[in-house]
Amino acid sequence: MRALDERATRIAAGLAAADRSKQEMIAVERHIQIELNKSREESQRRITEAEGTANKLAEEIRISAQEEAVRIVEQARSDAEAEVHRAREALRKEVAVLAVKGAEQILRREVDASAHAELLKQLAVEL
Repeated sequence: MRALDERATRIAAGLAAADRSKQEMIAVERHIQIELNKSREESQRRITEAEGTANKLAEEIRISAQEEAVRIVEQARSDAEAEVHRAREALRKEVAVLAVKGAEQILRREVDASAHAELLKQLAVEL
């Protein structure tokens, strides 16, 4: 009997140990599941944060590009206006030179209405 009692005690102890191991395994699985959920949440938070940062940077780059485009257009407009001004000044100088030439030619010729008309026609063609 004593052998049976010892054997029964060992079997009971083994079953108790198996039950404890099973409970520990269940607890570990719960812990693993909790940690996995935390990891997923943290990963999703980081992804969302990275997307937010990327969107912010993209918006900053877009705004910077627009500002640069405006600056380039304004500079081109300013350069064009300066070129128009230079061209007008050059044209004014040419007109002044032609007017002086015409006046010189008129003064060199005799005072004659038909000669003056002819010179004015030539000046008109040159202008």
